Amino acid sequence: MTSEARTLTTRKFSEVSVGEKLPNFNFPISVSFVVGSAIASRDFTPVHHDKAAANAAGLGNVFPNILADNGLAGRYVTDWAGPESTVKRINIKLGAPVLPGEDLKFTGEVAAKDDATGIVEIKVVAKGNWGMHLDGIVRVQLAK
Repeated sequence: MTSEARTLTTRKFSEVSVGEKLPNFNFPISVSFVVGSAIASRDFTPVHHDKAAANAAGLGNVFPNILADNGLAGRYVTDWAGPESTVKRINIKLGAPVLPGEDLKFTGEVAAKDDATGIVEIKVVAKGNWGMHLDGIVRVQLAK
């Protein structure tokens, strides 16, 4: 799955198996994405929009905030799950930064299913040039 490929088909809970791998997803990180997502989430911390501030913090450029990362993790899962799915919870931890000019490479796997609620837990990992950028679980409710 490329950064533009999005599914319009909704996955059904009964069609999903624990251990199923999600398609890989590469998202190109750009300065516009980093700055725009920081502004959209009202995060005016300088390292997310000011290259000099990021340089002073020891990085080569601005980098996404955690709300942008949560949004990308949610997008990755809902691209797979389809438009009738509902994200219930995103629980990620951050690792190495990802900078403009890099692709953030997502992989995922169905980790658990709850028959009573129709909620599926997806283990999500995204890596950039410096290694693991985010790792966690996205819980998504699928159509029965």
